[in-house]
Parts: sequence; C-alpha cells; structure tokens
Amino acid sequence: MSNRRVVITGVGVVSPIGIGAAAFWENLIAGKSGINRVASYDPAGFPCQIAGEVPAYKIGDYVPKSYRKATKVMARDIELAVIAADDAFKDAGLKSKAYTDKPEINGDRFGCNIGAGLLSTDLNELTSALNTARNGDTLDLKVWGKEGMTQLTPLWLLKYLPNMLACHVTIIHELKGPSNTITCADASSHLAIGEAYRTIQRGDADLAICGGAETKVVPMGMVRQTLLKRLTTTHNDSPNTAVRPFDEAADGTVVGEGGGLFILESYEHAVARNAKIYAEIVGFGASQDTYSVTTPDPSGHSYGKAISKALAEANLPPAAVDLLVPCALGIPTHDRAELAGLKTVFGNGLDRVAISTPKAQTGNLHAGSGVDAAAAVLAMHHGKIPPAKNTAKGIDGVKLNIAAETRDATINVAISSVYSLGGQNAAMVLKKV
Repeated sequence: MSNRRVVITGVGVVSPIGIGAAAFWENLIAGKSGINRVASYDPAGFPCQIAGEVPAYKIGDYVPKSYRKATKVMARDIELAVIAADDAFKDAGLKSKAYTDKPEINGDRFGCNIGAGLLSTDLNELTSALNTARNGDTLDLKVWGKEGMTQLTPLWLLKYLPNMLACHVTIIHELKGPSNTITCADASSHLAIGEAYRTIQRGDADLAICGGAETKVVPMGMVRQTLLKRLTTTHNDSPNTAVRPFDEAADGTVVGEGGGLFILESYEHAVARNAKIYAEIVGFGASQDTYSVTTPDPSGHSYGKAISKALAEANLPPAAVDLLVPCALGIPTHDRAELAGLKTVFGNGLDRVAISTPKAQTGNLHAGSGVDAAAAVLAMHHGKIPPAKNTAKGIDGVKLNIAAETRDATINVAISSVYSLGGQNAAMVLKKV
C-alpha cells in the first residue's frame, strides 16, 4: 500500500435544515430544527407523526438539461444523492461533464462510493397497479402477471435499486474509476467514505465522491421503525424537542431524510490544483457487533473498537481529540451502549471532549448519516462546535462536554462515528491540515 495522504476538498449536503452545505451549516450552528409533522403524506395513523423532511426542491435544477428525462426513474433517495453530489462538485471547484463539454477532471481516475438504504417504492404507483389484479380481498397472481405489471413503467425497478444512487451520479459526472455501493443501514455513509479513502490511499484513484443518502420519511420506512419501537411517540406536539441524545428524558428518535457526500482527493492532487482543503482523513476503523440485529451490545465494546482502530491508524491518542460527533440517536438503550463504547476509548477523559449531536436537529438520516460527518468537517473548517440540542441532563447522570449553543474552538482533531441496526460500526479521524 502506498499510503498516500487523503484530504477532503468538497462537501455536499441535503438535509432537513437546508439544501447545500452552506445552508446546512448556517442553520446547524443557529440551532434550527428541521423536525416537524410529516407534510408529504397524512401521518395520522402512525404513533410517531413527526420527521425530518428536506425542504422543497426541483430535481431538474440539479442535473444537466440533457439528463432531465432520466429524473423520471429517480426515487427520492437517488434525487437526494444527485443533489448532494452537485453541491460537492461545485464546492470543490471541479468541472465535470455535468458542467462543461470539456471536463477538467480525469474520469478514469475518479471513484464513487455511495451508501444507500432499502429504497421504498411509491405506494400510490404500486397499489394502483396491484388494484388491477385485485380479486375481492386477495391478489390474483395470474392477473397480476398478465395485466397488473403492465401498469408499471418498464423501467420501474430501476427506481428502487440501491446501486442507482451511484449509477446516476457517475453517469451525470462521467466518473469511470472504482465504484461501489454500501448497504449497511446507518453505517453506510461512513463505510463508503472509508472505502473511498482506501482506494485513494493505495493509489487506485486520485479523487472520489463518497458518502450516502436515504429517505425513511415514507410510509414503509415509518412502519419498519415503528415496529422496531425506535421512534418517540410523545412529541407529536413538540417536534423541536423530540430527539434528545444522551438525555435522561429521551424516549426514542425520529426518522429523517438527506445525504452527505464528499470529494476526497490525494493530497498531492489537491495541492497541484490549489484546491481548498477542509481536512485530512488520517484514520478509519470498522467493526461488527454480533450481539443482536436490533439492539447494540450494552457494553459498547465493538463500537469502541472501531474508534480505537481509527485512532491507532492515525497514530493519535484519545486525548488529542477535540470534537466528537457520535451517532447519538436519542434511543435510551442505544445511547447507553454508545456511551459505554465511548468510555472504553476515552475513559475518564470523555467529559473533556466536546460533543455535537446533529440528529437532535435533523432526525436520523440512516444511510444519509454522512451529514453528521459533514458537521464534523465544517466544524473543523470554521472553528466552531455546533450545539448539542435537547440534552438537558445526561442519561444515568453521565457528565458530557456539551452545550445548547454554538461555541468557538480550535479543532485540530475530530471524530465522526456511527453504528447501525444490524451491528456495523464505523469511525473516521479527521485532522486539520
């Protein structure tokens, strides 16, 4: 392995508190909440009726005119990835095929790794077709095969394949380097960033776009999270205070939607083109929790191991960390497990590390949790620690270095870490260049 240095030169964000990294950052440090009653459909039948929804947009504004017909086969998850990618490319100052007939990038050396979730079908679209094959209260499979399926567009399935996020991004920007899709629930974004980091580090690419996007603000997504008892049911009338990470009054999280994508680049390549450098990735770690498919190990051992591995690669002690952006879902059992894992890494020094909890303002973005990593990158760049909203009293009396307001700080080292439903854990160490 050549172990080339890898830096972040572009940040793209689409989130419940703003479209674009600039809008996201402005509203994040202002403490704005993007959690409200679901507006895209009537949530009255759900115990939890609130979520973090992305502000209205027109997908045609984020793709070349020649590509607008293709937006007809984009599920919302795909749209979110395309928007975040557009923001990241523009932020990095890279002229791809999307913006010019004479691209300034070498697509053969440009990779793409995007995390995705389980894309839920449009219920109106699907049930309309299913109704054609209805026989009383049952579905007639013979009629479905003969007539029902014909009600769907021939390209219908292409809207709901997880790899289509990366597919559309690579086609729009004409990227031909190493590409992959990671589908590991909430850890998808971070694992995708880790793979892109390794790809550039070993010399198989010079640049890569990576991260993830997803929406769970759809009926099927809400149903699954409701059945798993992960959502709060007591804050339908107070959405701004619904998600309470590490707080003794927490009783669940809320779903959200969004995406965070980054332009990663070898340090030499970035310097050669005089690129703006946000931070350097100096360590990455991943692990697997085999305790349960629905609940993290209460000891947090596996989660802490991912962070320890990332710090070991960075050759940095825990005491060097200035900022931590953890998973922080606001689910009591999950929060306790996460804190236990953090204590295995930081010990009694955990209360020294400044903590920011973006999900209190956005909800859980699942595979789009690259937005949390964006918070860490932007915090380092701007020298500000974003707030930790809604944590009034630490769960089980734990003392944490948090504040409800944004704080100025010199951040030389930051960690963004995440765990997923299913047991995948990932962590990355960022260092100021």
